[in-house]
Amino acid sequence: MARYRTSLIVSVLGLVLLLPGCRGAPPPDAEPVRPVRAMKVSDFEGMALRSFPGRASAAQEIDLAFRVGGPLVARPVKVGDVVTAGDLVARIDPRDFEVNVRNADGNVQRAAANRERAQSDLDRNLNIQRENPGAIAQATIDQSREALDVAKAEIAALEASLDAAKDALVDTELRAPFTGTVVATYVENFQNVRAKQMIVRLLDTTRVEFIVNIPETLISLAPHTREITVTFDAFPGVEVSATIKEIGAEASATTRTFPVTLAMDQPEGLTILPGMAGRAVGRPTTGPDAEPAIVIPVAAVFEPTDEGASSVWVIDEASSTVRRRTVELGKVVSAGYVIEAGLEPGEMIATAGVHFLQEGQEVRPQFQ
Repeated sequence: MARYRTSLIVSVLGLVLLLPGCRGAPPPDAEPVRPVRAMKVSDFEGMALRSFPGRASAAQEIDLAFRVGGPLVARPVKVGDVVTAGDLVARIDPRDFEVNVRNADGNVQRAAANRERAQSDLDRNLNIQRENPGAIAQATIDQSREALDVAKAEIAALEASLDAAKDALVDTELRAPFTGTVVATYVENFQNVRAKQMIVRLLDTTRVEFIVNIPETLISLAPHTREITVTFDAFPGVEVSATIKEIGAEASATTRTFPVTLAMDQPEGLTILPGMAGRAVGRPTTGPDAEPAIVIPVAAVFEPTDEGASSVWVIDEASSTVRRRTVELGKVVSAGYVIEAGLEPGEMIATAGVHFLQEGQEVRPQFQ
């Protein structure tokens, strides 16, 4: 009976040891989805056929304020006035500041007299020492030098105070820093104003800025855009020539568009005011005489070792997988390669890390 029990225990243990082998090895972990920088291909003609809405703004705008405070005694401008650079906009009562200048100047004159007296005392003591070395103690000479140094330091401090008082007197006049139009006034004449309190708002309307938002699929073409014109809703049929002043480096988190600032002169016979709406169009080009073309970043192109042909990774938007595509490269421009054949506008391609991707690999496109 004992032998039977031992055999039964051995059989059960053997069965238990065999069970894991019957279940097989655990399945391998799923390969993580690789994030990859991407862009949608656009051609230059596609951008040329589109217009982008925007609004006008002043090239310069500023709220003018005094650096000192006091009662306002003059404000010769009103809303709508055009002022030139250097024109008086407002003035604070200067009397107290003139008194401060006179007091500071008197202190400087008194300190200058003390310095001259200290210099004379030192010169006299040095002459005595030269003529009769035993007639004067060295300590007396040292005291004379110290008195002169103190007088020089005092006059330097008082001259700085005088300069500050003169600057404050100048600051009682508020002048236009550029030619522009007064669009708002914040205080009335004879009102007591504080330092840095807004007095007048001034806009430079001699030049106009116009901000448009360009989709991320087209922003790479913006630096190569020429013949830009803006048409304002208030002046239909009038095209105003513009140039690119600034291209935003960061896309909006909600709209995925980049701000581009256009600049233009006021058209003759018209006045474009800040806030006016309009639309901008332009003609991008890869060169002065080039035809519209597709341009992609240099980092998007690679050469497989098995073929050596220039290729890109095209991302299938439905499956988020990559497929290698052979392309025909044209000339190199500042934005990258001109593509002669192999890509169509609207297709999505990987633009970084292309040497680490594999055919059919699932990716997560990230746009910049």
